[in-house]
Amino acid sequence: MPRNNKGKGDNSRAIPASRVSRFARMARMVGGVAGGMLAEGGRQLSAGNRPKAKDMLLTPANARRVAEQLSTMRGAAMKVGQILSMDTGEFLPRELADILARLRDDAQRMPPQQLQRAMSDAYGPDWELLFYDFQMKPLAAASIGQVHRTLSPDGRDIVLKVQYPGVADSINSDVDNIASLLRLSGLLPADIDIQPLLDDAKVQLKDETDYLKEAEFLEAFGQLLHADQRFVVPQVLPELTHRNVLAMTYVSGTSIEGVIDLPQAERDRVMTTLIELMLLEFFKLRMVQTDPNFSNYQYRQDTGQIVLLDFGATRRFKASFVKDYKRLARAAITGDQAKVVAACERLGYSMGEEGSDYQNMVLQFLDLALEPLRLDIDYDFAHSDMAHNISKMGGEVASFRDSWQVPPSAAVYFHRKVGGMFMLASRLKARVNVYQLMQRWLV
Repeated sequence: MPRNNKGKGDNSRAIPASRVSRFARMARMVGGVAGGMLAEGGRQLSAGNRPKAKDMLLTPANARRVAEQLSTMRGAAMKVGQILSMDTGEFLPRELADILARLRDDAQRMPPQQLQRAMSDAYGPDWELLFYDFQMKPLAAASIGQVHRTLSPDGRDIVLKVQYPGVADSINSDVDNIASLLRLSGLLPADIDIQPLLDDAKVQLKDETDYLKEAEFLEAFGQLLHADQRFVVPQVLPELTHRNVLAMTYVSGTSIEGVIDLPQAERDRVMTTLIELMLLEFFKLRMVQTDPNFSNYQYRQDTGQIVLLDFGATRRFKASFVKDYKRLARAAITGDQAKVVAACERLGYSMGEEGSDYQNMVLQFLDLALEPLRLDIDYDFAHSDMAHNISKMGGEVASFRDSWQVPPSAAVYFHRKVGGMFMLASRLKARVNVYQLMQRWLV
């Protein structure tokens, strides 16, 4: 039987499920932004100023409108914002990047009536008879679904990941609508071609909304790590799993960010373990969980084990892509710039003419980004100035838009994982010898 544990401060909001309602939501957002522009323009004119369109558009009020509507729609609309904010941030207006960055952690849950319909679609109208103590308030809510704790028919403590209605069917239209909005608004520079990234995002998002596919990834990681006592992976319940509901055993843990309060040696061990896992995923399995969200990891204080959650964003990589990355890593470590350029071009990067200012800038950028890999030291992520230096290069990078191209999609998704690891290592103030961890994969 379900437990109605809706409390104060409830932030549930119905998700527009049909294409018509989602388009209406998008139109409402555009109208609100346009109205905000007119109001801001009037204020500026009355003050004796002659405002530019960009200044009227990028107001705090409009930023809230865009972020709120995309958050309410969830699904592809929210995911596209997350992808753009992380992977093309150096080429977007700072204001737009800030708007999109708000979507990484901002998701509202669906109300009980909509949840009831989603459960009925999966298990039938009598779904409540299947589960005992079903908790209506989710443990977590994200861009594609939310997680509820309950007891299975055989008494096991489990969780159900329930997909938001309409998300899977609206991927193509949501992605196209968001891209059009950004183009028409002038927020996305016209000279940046993000279409390949958007096309790939549609494919990736369709995979993420197929919970049967996520169940396969979850089982694969469980089999891979079953003998590794450092990790805990939930078990899939195939008999209760559907395309829009994923059933798995409940595993306890606390926020991985709480590791910051532990001794330096434990912080270093935890982060070393996670980077080792990332390298194993990429170089051996060629199957990487690419979502950088910290909530995908939890920590068990009593055992020191790391709980791995959410494999929906798992992505397979071609053997040729992984091989070329090995070449890039070897070249970066030895400082062979000619081989760095060759490896990058094989990966699909635009490197420009030999000796050009653009190529020199890209090489400088790579030299910064690969710093933890190049140095045979316990790299101190908390005191690294790498992120700051890369950010400072943003203005210089933007001046080469004629030469720059959107990176290959495979690289974008892998870099989401790498970037997430860097941010987590910085948050935990960890020290890790990444150079030594890489050596086993470069032989």
